[in-house]
Amino acid sequence: MHAERHTIAVEVSAGGAATAYSPNITGRVHSISYVKDDYADTVDWAITLEATGESLWTDTNITASERVYPVAPANVGSSGAASSLTEVPIVAANDRVKIVITNGGVSTSGVFHVVVT
Repeated sequence: MHAERHTIAVEVSAGGAATAYSPNITGRVHSISYVKDDYADTVDWAITLEATGESLWTDTNITASERVYPVAPANVGSSGAASSLTEVPIVAANDRVKIVITNGGVSTSGVFHVVVT
């Protein structure tokens, strides 16, 4: 299996906010890791695919390094309702990962690693 890692350093402004993007990617978003640097312990983020807005990871008041393996609920049956029992990988097709940071502190930074397979 081929995998590629994209490292995205995100420095917030004096107001504690920032938006950053990965390069264009194609493949399954296997994992996203946050490596704690000096963001305030009140840091929040919303990480999505830019073109579709599909949510990859939303979290609040992060105090330590973390990792997620994004998946989405599958639609099953003729009703199209999302199943709580079946999940599918999230795939990007020539899209960028968008990272929106709020409450990050004053002129602080953090690093995200996006692994695509």
